[in-house]
Amino acid sequence: MFFLKKLVGLLLQPPLLPLVAIGAGLLLQRWRPRAGRVLAWGGLALAVALVAPPVVDALLDNLEDLPAVQPAQLEGAGAIAILGGGARTNAPEFGGQTVNRITLERLRYGARLARSSGLPVLVSGGAPSGSQPEAELMKRALEEDFGVPVRWVEAASLDTVDNGRLSAAMLQAAGVRRVVLVTHAAHMHRSLEAFQAAGLEPVAAPTGFLRRGPSDEPQPRFPSMNSAFAGSYAIHEWLGLLAFRLSH
Repeated sequence: MFFLKKLVGLLLQPPLLPLVAIGAGLLLQRWRPRAGRVLAWGGLALAVALVAPPVVDALLDNLEDLPAVQPAQLEGAGAIAILGGGARTNAPEFGGQTVNRITLERLRYGARLARSSGLPVLVSGGAPSGSQPEAELMKRALEEDFGVPVRWVEAASLDTVDNGRLSAAMLQAAGVRRVVLVTHAAHMHRSLEAFQAAGLEPVAAPTGFLRRGPSDEPQPRFPSMNSAFAGSYAIHEWLGLLAFRLSH
């Protein structure tokens, strides 16, 4: 079921979604030329739209609407929970495997919060591909690279729902209910709902904002690798949020 969900998700988000529409349109032209052309050109328009910065920003508006956490919000919390976002399996310079850049952004901010608050840290992330669990790689990075100890290692989760459910079991056993939740801003709404459904009281501590901020340069922005990544990430999160709400 996990891999089926991932396959459906890949087909419904860029870059495959526009390519599927274009390919289907080209095949359809043999029997329905007009419909085929409309579908193919529609796929091309969709591909351009999903890398256009104004469209990407619009997709991120309601995902990244939670502000940065303030020191007063950390009062009463019992732990910092940092969610994994993937791993690099080809990292010979790190001994074979390490966290990817998404996870690293989360770890950096989680380490900053841990040092400023003194709260203990939980890392959460399994091994969907069957390699070393993300949480173990996260623990190593936090302790060796950031000098921040990790108290709990949740290494069995395969998705955000698992992050919440399995982390809650560890934290509640230690008497922790209020937890500072660190993940990407676009992933925060889905994560908050998963942790709330698991019986915890999460405090949003978003990082890695993808939307252009008010301090950015005013000149027009053009499609780029960054906007393509942000658009794909946004579609992924909207699909994930929809699936979570339909199943809960």
